[in-house]
Amino acid sequence: MVHILDELHWRGLVAESTDEAALREALSKGPITFYIGFDPTAPSLHIGHLVQLLTTRRLQLAGHRPLALVGGATGLIGDPKESGERSLNAPDVVAGWVQRLRRQIEPFLSFEGDNAATMVNNLDWTGEMSAIELLRDIGKHFSVNRMLDREAVSARLASTGISYTEFSYVLLQSNDFLELFRRHGCLLQLGGSDQWGNLTAGVDLIRRVQSVRAHALATPLLTKSDGTKFGKTEGDTVWLDPDMTSPYAFFQFWVNTEDSDVGKLLRVFTFRSREEIEALEEATRERPAAREGQRTLARDVTTLVHGAGATAKVEAASAALFGRGDLAELDDRTLADALAELPGTTASPDQLDVVDLLAATGLVKGRNAARRTIEEGGAYVNNRKVVDGATQVSRDELLHGRWLVLRRGRRTLAAVDTRP
Repeated sequence: MVHILDELHWRGLVAESTDEAALREALSKGPITFYIGFDPTAPSLHIGHLVQLLTTRRLQLAGHRPLALVGGATGLIGDPKESGERSLNAPDVVAGWVQRLRRQIEPFLSFEGDNAATMVNNLDWTGEMSAIELLRDIGKHFSVNRMLDREAVSARLASTGISYTEFSYVLLQSNDFLELFRRHGCLLQLGGSDQWGNLTAGVDLIRRVQSVRAHALATPLLTKSDGTKFGKTEGDTVWLDPDMTSPYAFFQFWVNTEDSDVGKLLRVFTFRSREEIEALEEATRERPAAREGQRTLARDVTTLVHGAGATAKVEAASAALFGRGDLAELDDRTLADALAELPGTTASPDQLDVVDLLAATGLVKGRNAARRTIEEGGAYVNNRKVVDGATQVSRDELLHGRWLVLRRGRRTLAAVDTRP
């Protein structure tokens, strides 16, 4: 049987470890308790967090016991960013986001069995701690010199400066690890490599206070093959909340993966076997136009996050948009999400001249070009070929009484919304 650390290495999920040989031995001796933390600094997790969620799931499937921490306390402060000071959110807002994040995390873990997951909130112990207790019991174990050396802190000191509030964040996260060790016997903390200073600080605190060897394991921050940051599309974060990033947009994000990134992302974000992933990598090299790897990636990750039903609706919408299905059979939410990703225009339901709409949506450059496209048989409204340049679309043809889908040729799409 493959050791879980070897599996994580093969999937590209190990960036750093405090003592990998010792961690390997601890994982081999029997189930250990580990934790991963998420701060509610936004109303949703994003696909960067998904790396941590799926790594947590892999460790649980290997027999280890996860603690999923949502930081009701640390979310009131926020970990220092290199770009500048965070805005502090109101306590009631953070409390609401705690509940939202808990609901997002729960489907990824099992809360039954011998290694059942446990959800924890660091406000339960941090909220009871006085400033004197924090300074005497925790702060005395921290060297200011080492705290200044942390990458985010040094970057901020060299630019905008940093408040004492964010500077002291490392004390709170380290105390979380100590408290989870005391309450649950937790010996391992997961996190992204940008959290390495916080992770190792917690390991050191447990050593100083409890004389126990704990461990930290960091996953890499993913980048695209061109070196740019992974996880954004057109400058927008790809969220797990379907109201912030629709399942259709989520699916399309993965479908649009570059060939050179497919193998890496299949390893990180799916539970496909080594043999399956290597076969998909080969298919991507030999038949890139088929996009087998991208479609498998999109299908698997969308199903993990939004469920098989949502994935089926998204795939049906994608097929229907390009004439391989019935647009009228799509529910209004799925259709709206799909059309939101297209260029488009608004129009009055009483003035739906096809030539005008083709030009207004930008599918063609002007009315003359629109007429030529129709004459050449390349214009479609709701997948129906338009054969007459004088065609007017009736209200009865509006999808869900509202939308039209225009297509030029096989793959160039636009949307018309009659309810601006």
